[in-house]
Amino acid sequence: MVKIEVNGEWREVDPGPDDTAVELLRDGLGLTGTKLVCGGGVCGACTIHVDGEPVVSCLLPVAALEGRSVATVEGLTRDGHPVPRAFAAHAALQCGFCTPGFVVEAVAFHDRWRAEHGTAEPPAEEVAAALAGHLCRCGAYAEIQAAVREACAGRFDEPGELSGPRREAGEKITGAARYTVDIRHDGQLEGVLLRSPHAHATVGTVDLSGALAVEGVRAAVELLGADRTVRYAGQEVAAVAAVDRRTAEAALAKIVVEYRKLPAVIGVDQALADGAPTVYQRGNRKPPNAAEGTATPAPWKGNVRGPMALFSTHRRRARNLIERARAAGDPLLVEGDFRTQAQAHTTLEPHAAVARFTGDTLEVHVSTQAVAELAKLIAKRFSLPEDKVRVIAEHVGGGFGSKAGVHAETVAAVTLARAAAAPVRVVFDRLAELSVTGHRPAARISLSLLADRDGNLAALRVHAYGDAGIAIGSMIAALGRLMYPAPAKELVDYDVVNHTPYGLPFRAPGAPPLSFALEQAVDEAARRLGRDPIALRQKWDPDPGRQRLYRWAAGLPVWQRESRRTGRFRRGVGVAAANWLYLWESDCAVALSVRGGRLTVSTAVQDMGTGSRSVLAATVAAGLGLAPSDVDVQLGDSVLPVGPGSGGSRTTATIAPAALSAVAKLKAELVARSRLSGARAAADGIRYAGGVLPWPEAIAAADDLRVEAKRPPDDATLSRSAPRAMAGAGVLGALFPVMMRLQGPMRIGRGYPSGVQVVEVEVDTKLGRTRVLRVHGGIAAGKLAVPELAAAQARGGIIQGVGFALYEERQFDPGTGLVLSANLEDYRIPGIADMPEIELHFDTEGYEHVPGGGVGLGEVATIPVAAAIANAVYDATGVRQYELPLRPDRVLSGKGAT
Repeated sequence: MVKIEVNGEWREVDPGPDDTAVELLRDGLGLTGTKLVCGGGVCGACTIHVDGEPVVSCLLPVAALEGRSVATVEGLTRDGHPVPRAFAAHAALQCGFCTPGFVVEAVAFHDRWRAEHGTAEPPAEEVAAALAGHLCRCGAYAEIQAAVREACAGRFDEPGELSGPRREAGEKITGAARYTVDIRHDGQLEGVLLRSPHAHATVGTVDLSGALAVEGVRAAVELLGADRTVRYAGQEVAAVAAVDRRTAEAALAKIVVEYRKLPAVIGVDQALADGAPTVYQRGNRKPPNAAEGTATPAPWKGNVRGPMALFSTHRRRARNLIERARAAGDPLLVEGDFRTQAQAHTTLEPHAAVARFTGDTLEVHVSTQAVAELAKLIAKRFSLPEDKVRVIAEHVGGGFGSKAGVHAETVAAVTLARAAAAPVRVVFDRLAELSVTGHRPAARISLSLLADRDGNLAALRVHAYGDAGIAIGSMIAALGRLMYPAPAKELVDYDVVNHTPYGLPFRAPGAPPLSFALEQAVDEAARRLGRDPIALRQKWDPDPGRQRLYRWAAGLPVWQRESRRTGRFRRGVGVAAANWLYLWESDCAVALSVRGGRLTVSTAVQDMGTGSRSVLAATVAAGLGLAPSDVDVQLGDSVLPVGPGSGGSRTTATIAPAALSAVAKLKAELVARSRLSGARAAADGIRYAGGVLPWPEAIAAADDLRVEAKRPPDDATLSRSAPRAMAGAGVLGALFPVMMRLQGPMRIGRGYPSGVQVVEVEVDTKLGRTRVLRVHGGIAAGKLAVPELAAAQARGGIIQGVGFALYEERQFDPGTGLVLSANLEDYRIPGIADMPEIELHFDTEGYEHVPGGGVGLGEVATIPVAAAIANAVYDATGVRQYELPLRPDRVLSGKGAT
């Protein structure tokens, strides 16, 4: 027995020899505010106080806590400490999964600082050093740093509630928010998966009898597809459910699998080699889809699928112009071969599902980006009536594109729950997260750009080879249709399949790799033409939103400054532009209910940290003259009115207009029920013969009622008026919405959310290290529903772009196909000390045709980052960069022009 004081209460526990403190706290004591993410002491999410000092609990044996005092986030935030109030006020969180760990560390830093320095505000560098052991994949570092500094300065000493722009902040800060990994049902079992050690093999018998004989095991099932073939190392083969995880893992070792190992191709180089084994045989090609849209038909040759060139314009002319310019040695022909590597989504909440059957009804808690759509997909997958499946995602700890479909954790949980007749939870570990839960596909891009002597864009040719492992659906070159109109464009995409895990959409799928190549080519064209890079973009790019952003960017003092190309540390400035599609879903609805004078807004959307609760509350409150705190919000449950998925920047553009439509319906209903003489709806309330009844008073006095409204159409959508870059596309314009169809009836609206970024970097020419100093981010996406959260989304997207540019690179063993960057030490994402200064400029014009006046902006914040950094590195060093990430060895190699 071990005696421990936990949050002021002494406990006696009887741990196993390998039990860690995080397991005891979460599974033994139900203190789920302490999160398990990496299991290696790298991310800080599991931080607790031991005798007043912050310690990571995933590496701490329970036995080491004998007689010691432990404080978790639940204990540290219950007595009115200033740090939680500062976090709430600054919205210093997004998905919130990492937040308790940050809060626990910040409390310790605050108390030390105040004891030594009083209310002096700590420098940003000291805060960053104190929190350097913590990671936030959403990129909320700027808000966290501001919150900690102001708490230390005494600005939150006054007692009060945890309030701020993010509705669920209090729950996430105190550890009360329940994520899928926190769900506990009576009699719940733990499920684990057996994965193939081979990259390519056929499977004969799978003998589960040994696993079923292990005491504590309640079910064991196969998970193989119909062809009984594994095509990547780590593919799921079987699953076991037992009374605890260790028992289930022990049972996996008892499963006997008959593998017939087959030749494998690992990566694009092997897949393209002469005589390479093929991943899919003719007649048996059913690859998963790595794209957000439906994969278009295309020819196959060996491991190559393509060409796909639907979005080309005068393709032959483009080819001829470029070939003649090449033969003539035209200096205005810019060409290069670019490479980007796979980027892991690295959600801090792992993929997880908890399934249970109650009678003939299936309830699934799952970390998902598509609550409503997932319920339908599960019903179809398991042959259940749709009204017998309920999907719940109260809080989601990040997704970024990796949690939008029915994945192995959900299939395993449901299959095991059915077999065991008991609730089953399946949670992936960090190795699985970094290897088999999807990634941004790697890419090879061959690009040719030709300008004429008048400085006009004459032709663009892009051939892109996407590496999504066993998956298909590459759309990289095709996105070149959306910017820089040219008389001739040849845009060709290929998929190169190989025996590595499947890719999935990741924040603006296809766009950051294309931007890395295209925006560097535009910069190089400006250099050869003797033009300012922003001025050339202004000439080539007619988009009105970006034109306004170009004018803003050109006026920045940093853009007027001379680059420094002398000495060891050289500074440079780069620019890049981007756009994305304005997407929304037409079948989604929002309900407004009045119960006992209290207003509730509800829809089956999910909040991954993007702020859907706050958007709904703010939109409804503004329409009715209420404070957002006066509006309750229900979401994350498929029984609610159908909501959109979270992806493609379509969520806010769907739910905000639907909420406004529901507000109009509610007003009409309140007027109809008022029985006031001459009653009519006005902006400030119900106007009648005797005066005005304000909307808040009308709601407070109303009988219980409910209204529901779908997302209304815009004044003009793509079905009636194509965006400028799509105009005249003919059959192309009709095909594009089909290709971009996500989880529901998608619509492409008029106008493009746009971004223009100016980045300042410093390059250490001795060590090859690139440091991003400042990012000036301009975004044109219309009005902001909740400005603080929109800014947080933009900063987070920029920080993810910094990771893509400088650090993130998933690597495989070329012989076995096993992922080598399998933990958060080997796979590096940006930390708080990597955060540049970020200044944002929002252009709010241009979307007056959209109800509410704004569209999504998450994608355009990320797309141009890597390209702007690469252009800044060129400005500093005079060497063009052709491969991401910009590792020191690549920067130092000086291998530029191709």
